[in-house]
Amino acid sequence: MKINILKKALEEGKTVFGPFCKILDPAVVELAALAGFDFVIIDMEHGPYSIETVQQMLRAAEARGITAVVRVTENSETSILRVLDIGAQCIQVPQIATPEDAQKVVKSAMFHPKGERGMCRYVRAGEYTAIDKAEHFGRANENIVTIIHIEGVSGLENLPSILQNDGIDVIFLGPYDLSQSCGVPGQVHHEKVVKRMEEAVVLAKKSGKVVGTFVETVEDAKKWEKIGVQYISYAVDTGLILNAFKSITAGLTNH
Repeated sequence: MKINILKKALEEGKTVFGPFCKILDPAVVELAALAGFDFVIIDMEHGPYSIETVQQMLRAAEARGITAVVRVTENSETSILRVLDIGAQCIQVPQIATPEDAQKVVKSAMFHPKGERGMCRYVRAGEYTAIDKAEHFGRANENIVTIIHIEGVSGLENLPSILQNDGIDVIFLGPYDLSQSCGVPGQVHHEKVVKRMEEAVVLAKKSGKVVGTFVETVEDAKKWEKIGVQYISYAVDTGLILNAFKSITAGLTNH
């Protein structure tokens, strides 16, 4: 059974970095690995991915020794099960606002006794039955990482009770959706947003949870790492490429 290298790094207290991906070519996963990122987030919520494409992205990640996290479209049993069956070990679930939402994630992602994940050995996660069924069903839970998005005021208000769920590994604070919930859409550096996020980091860390967030600059990444955020999503592949192109064209036209 594959060891979840991202889970191991987080348990060791390491800070990890990786971009969201919306580009469909598995080469972008390889590029992220070659650049030294720890993970990529395959974005099914805001990206154009089919389940077949996600499977190819997972294969590219495994070949290059980088972890592919999959952000599913929604908090539903089928959305979570399908990406786990094709071999994902890290799932990221959007729009979690209540303890019941969080428990639904655990129920969908974990086999008994933690959950009720649908059971099938004839899938990539079970190596198409090459893994003994007792091994697959008995140990799969050990290698799953559950990451939930807290991205609204209601989620923050319910955070103390959400944190009590020991089946949740990472609390991911979504600054953009949170800014909208705070009444300042897009202003991710507004004091209303930053203050609530900082308070949430302290609370989650006291509960022994790993905290994650999204940043777009090295300065912000260092700031949140210093506060205690371990799982840092750094921008998005499309934006990173666009900005690299723009820096080149700006240099070419200003001479």
